[in-house]
Amino acid sequence: MTADANPQPRVLFDAILHPHRSLSRQGFILLMAVVTGVSLTIGGFFYFHGAWPIFGFYGLDVALIYFAMRANYRSGRIYEKVRLTDGELIVEKGNHLGPLQSWSFQPYWLRVSMDDPPQHESQVRLSSHGQSLIVGAFLTPEERLDFARALRAALESLRMPAMARA
Repeated sequence: MTADANPQPRVLFDAILHPHRSLSRQGFILLMAVVTGVSLTIGGFFYFHGAWPIFGFYGLDVALIYFAMRANYRSGRIYEKVRLTDGELIVEKGNHLGPLQSWSFQPYWLRVSMDDPPQHESQVRLSSHGQSLIVGAFLTPEERLDFARALRAALESLRMPAMARA
């Protein structure tokens, strides 16, 4: 039997945070079908009564709504990964293309702060050795508080002496 030269660190906390989008893909298709149908109906009415330029403006409205909704969905593909191991807490922010930025904190000195009860502007702040990072800004205040509590609990279990854990 050989010992593993690079043992994997024990993962104590692992979370992937995503912004919430309430409109599903089917809802988006239905919304665009309704907007297109209404625009074609009203625009067609004006077109057949001689006000043909108005028909183009209704088409422009449909295109603008479509592109605004696509931009909203694209922004919903951002994520934040928070992983706590025995030796470090890693925060990675990225989007559908992959990671964009990464931060590493020493977990024994890490402080997690959040207002309790949460306010709308409350933030989850990770701070250690003069370094500070806001996490989960796109979550609701209650979700941010739940996340902060769970991360604090994981940090406390890591900091607990090994004999107390047994």
